[in-house]
Formats: sequence, C-alpha cells, structure tokens
Amino acid sequence: MTTAPAAAPATGTPFRGRIRGRVLLLLCCMYAISYMDRTNISTALPHITDEFGLSDTDAGFIVSAFALPYALLQVFGGTISERFGPRRALFVITVVWGVATLWTGLATGFWTLFAARLLLGISEAAAFPSATQAMSRWIPRDRNGFAQGVVHSAARLGNALAPLVVAYFIAISGWRLAFFATAVLSVAWGITWFVLFRDRPEDARGITKAELAELPPVETRATRPPVPWRALARQILPVSFVDFGYGWTLWVFLTWIPTFLSDQYDLEISAFAWFTTAVLLAGVVGDTVGGLLSDRIIHRGGDPRHARRLVLVIGLGGSLVCLLPLVVVGQSLTVATVSLALSFFFLELCNANLWAIPMDVAPQWSGTASGFMNTGFGVAGVVSPIVFGVLIDASGWQLPFGISCALLAGAAVVAWVMKPQRLTVTDGLLEVGVPAVERDATQ
Repeated sequence: MTTAPAAAPATGTPFRGRIRGRVLLLLCCMYAISYMDRTNISTALPHITDEFGLSDTDAGFIVSAFALPYALLQVFGGTISERFGPRRALFVITVVWGVATLWTGLATGFWTLFAARLLLGISEAAAFPSATQAMSRWIPRDRNGFAQGVVHSAARLGNALAPLVVAYFIAISGWRLAFFATAVLSVAWGITWFVLFRDRPEDARGITKAELAELPPVETRATRPPVPWRALARQILPVSFVDFGYGWTLWVFLTWIPTFLSDQYDLEISAFAWFTTAVLLAGVVGDTVGGLLSDRIIHRGGDPRHARRLVLVIGLGGSLVCLLPLVVVGQSLTVATVSLALSFFFLELCNANLWAIPMDVAPQWSGTASGFMNTGFGVAGVVSPIVFGVLIDASGWQLPFGISCALLAGAAVVAWVMKPQRLTVTDGLLEVGVPAVERDATQ
C-alpha cells in the first residue's frame, strides 16, 4: 500500500514560543559577527594600504587569502560538523576566528596580514555548513527558506554595520582597534553557544513534545548515514556553479565598494562608510524576501525545486540589469549608489535559496551538501578579488563590472535548467528523485 504524499502546509510552522526561535536568534548573531570579521578589512583597506604602502593588487591578494582555505575546506568543514556535532564545532570555530581577527589587528605588513586572513578563512570555512547542520536538526523542513533567509539577512546586517563600526574606531583610535573589538565579540558568542545549544533537540531543557513533533524525523537529526558522494555530486554540482556566479559578484560588493566610492568620487571615510552601509542594507531586505518568497510558493502547493530556481533566476537577472549602469563611464554618485543598492537587493534574493537547496536535497548530509555547494562561493572568493584588483590597476572599474554581469547571466541560465532532486534513505537503500513535498511520507 502506497502512502499518500503529505500536503504542504498552508502556512509556515511557527517559531514563536519554540526553543528553535532561540536557536535561530543565536545563529543570526553568529552570521552577523562572521561577516563583520570577514569584511571589516574592506573599510579599513584604504588606511591599511596607505600605512604599509600596498597596491590594489596586493590588497586583492590579502582579501583572497581568506577565500583560498575557505574554498578548499568547505566540504571538510561540513563533515566535521556532522561527525562532532554543531555545538562543539561552532564553539571551536568562533574561538579560532576570534584569534585570527585579533592577529589582523596586530599585523605589521603584507605577510602578517596575509597569514591572519588565511587563518580566518580556515576557521570560517566550517562555520556555515555547521550552522546548516544545526538548522537541519532544529528547523521544520517547510521553513528552510525562511530560516536561511533570516540568518543571511543577519549576515548582511553585519556587512552593513562593519563600515560604520570600522569608521568609528578609525576616527577614535585607528583601524587596529576595530579588529580587537570584533575578536572579543567572536569569542563571547562561541562561549554563549556552547552553554545554550544542544545538538539533539530531545536534550534541550524545556522542549515540548509538540515542538519535537514539528521537527525533522529523529533519524535525520540523530544519525549520519554514509555520504552518497556520487549521487550528492550530481545534485549539488550545478548549484555550486550558480553559487560561483553569485559569489563572484557578492565578493565585489564585500571587497571593493568602499574603494570604488573613495576612488571614483573622492569621498572621505566618514562619507563612503555611510554610502557603503546604504548599499549593503539593501541585502538585508533581499535575503529575507528571497527565503520567504520561495517558501510561500511551496506553501501554496508549488514544486520546491521550481520555487528555489525561479527566485534564483529573478535574483541573478535583476542584479545583472541593475549593475549595467556601472559599466558606463561617468555615472553620478546618486546613480551609482542606487544601482549598487538595487543590484545587491536582487543578488541577495538568491542567498537563502542556494543554502536551502542542500537542506531540501540532502537533509541527512546537509553539512556536507552545503559545504559542497558553498565551495563555488569560496572559489569565487579566491578569484574575484585578485582579478578585480588586477583589472582595476590595469584598466579602471568598467571592465570588472562588465565581467560580473556576464557571470551573473551564465549563473542565471544554469539556475533555470538545473533540477536538484531529493536524496533519502529508506530501509538502508538510497533513493534519488523523491520530491520534497513527499519528504514526510518517506520517513
């Protein structure tokens, strides 16, 4: 007898009055701090390059020092969280990246900066896959898009706050103090996480039977079947390519916007910090809207795969169109700021959906799957800052922005044609292609 597929709920499973709301809030804080730690160097970069006599190419290599281990260790980071649990994994990760941030503030030149950023990339490589593993255990499956949207909105809030925080510290005591402050914040979060979080929802103090019943099945959150590498690669590799196209342009925003505004419009730090924050705040809205939009399509009976792909195409295409004015020479500061803000809003519609796909496709291996997916972003982080820096030195800003537009177009095409299918384990046998709307019926 065949069990009928479970219908998608008309409205999302609630967070209010649930312990998972506290878990999501903790993760939001971590995402915000992580992006402050990885992007605060962008605002400080004009002062750092002046102090140490570095070129834009040197600056690109320093920024990419973070991205190299970040790209190479994504999958490894995901497996670490599945083996040791996100509680211990994220505690160690945040303490190490706090040390790396402190080291950045103590840097004396190119190589010490390069080494500090290298250590930051090593530690943060496992952060988001570990957080995704935590969400796979604590977040109802019909809220994957919402949860990923909210935490990545917090990350973009960290992006938006970083220029203001760094500018404030530079004004009162120089750029080094900004890194010391965020290092302390990182370690404090790690200790709080270790005290409050539990890997197994069943072990959380005060959790109710009603909340446990709303969470993923026990076998998903309590066991780790062997990773089906070949099947997983078939489903996630196209998503990784889309993530590369998305990541290339995101790294442009995270790395070069302060320098672009400073160079093109002769802005002082107090001015370009505010303009940069205005641009990055658009991403805070985009992340949450992107997750809510695809979840809403699913709640109304839509195909989850189509819902994620549709929002990805809208986001990538919209970002491309809004970035086109930057390819033309001589835009005013107002036009440039509005174009960048709108482009960043559309770009961030993609983020929650990229991270929700591994949770939809491979809930048992969400750490590994999300690490596999985010390798595309990591590779973009290695290549984008270096190529962008070299091209700026060689030809100015228009050609790098044009290349970003071309990569967004390619990513949109792949996003539209890819069809990621769900992997499940039933009676020890791997099944490929079970629609996500049948997720409860197969457990």
